[in-house]
Amino acid sequence: MIVIRYYLFSRARLILLTAVILIIAIVLALLYFSSINLHTAKLVMGATLISQSYEAELEDKVTLKPDLEKYFRPSKLPILNDRVIGHEMFVYFSPGDPVDTTKIKVPKEYQKTPEEALIYYFSILREAENLVPNKTGGCGTVGSAKGPFPLAYNFLTPEYQEKVSFDQYLRSFEGIGHTNLIKLRKLPPDKLHPKDTRYFVELETIEGSDKGLTYFAYYFGFVYLQQQEDRYLISDMALSGEDFLCAAYHGWSHNAEWSVDIRYGEWCKMIKEKYPLKHEDYVTQVSFKGTDGNDYMIEFMQLTNDTDFEVAQYKKAKGGMWQVIYLNPEDCLKKR
Repeated sequence: MIVIRYYLFSRARLILLTAVILIIAIVLALLYFSSINLHTAKLVMGATLISQSYEAELEDKVTLKPDLEKYFRPSKLPILNDRVIGHEMFVYFSPGDPVDTTKIKVPKEYQKTPEEALIYYFSILREAENLVPNKTGGCGTVGSAKGPFPLAYNFLTPEYQEKVSFDQYLRSFEGIGHTNLIKLRKLPPDKLHPKDTRYFVELETIEGSDKGLTYFAYYFGFVYLQQQEDRYLISDMALSGEDFLCAAYHGWSHNAEWSVDIRYGEWCKMIKEKYPLKHEDYVTQVSFKGTDGNDYMIEFMQLTNDTDFEVAQYKKAKGGMWQVIYLNPEDCLKKR
């Protein structure tokens, strides 16, 4: 009887000791792998970045009703590139494959007016993506992948295509997964393209990253169009990215009134009397009586980052109509 009790006691102690050793081993292993993860995982704001999981397997079981804006954007402005383009218009290809863009025919109704041409152009690009390994996003196929790019490329004039090949055009979209046109306004011609139709545009894009998340980015600038036979084609484009960390801390040029006061007042000594500011939607107009007795108006576009961007200058003619002029306030500084 004593032998049996000793055997049972020894066995229980062995089991307990084994359990303690196992627990210690597990704890040490967790600490070890945790240490490895802290050194190899991506960090954001001092914290370990955890990849977000998606229920992608439900995609085939649910009929999704298309919505051009839900899940895509935080801005309250309605998108303007809302034309629906049939997928049969797109040319699907794999990276590195040659693409013959000369065989693509753009319907005439897509390019019948300058504004329609731009709305259709950006509607095509809305569903285009060129996400790359270091700038990824989404949880599967994004939009119509790269299929829309060949069709969009054919909105450029032949002269523009000579300067920018299709491969260069495609690479210029690297990292962009979705594009919205949120502002569009016709402007008078500028000195750069005096014979072309000029539009101000603001674009909202969703861009990929190497963190497993996507960013909203905003661009603004000018698009120029030419009429070639019975179509309007894009002859040139110039865009700038918006910085959301500059105007809040520095400078005065981002504010329409301050800009006019300094550029046309301090620098050029043109202002005798300022008129009330006019602001409607995203257009700001600063008018003043000049020291030469003429009335002037400087027009700005308000961007999503709430800064003002100068786009045109006017002088009131004798009949009361605003006439486009071209002033460069920086020239006034050179004369001082």
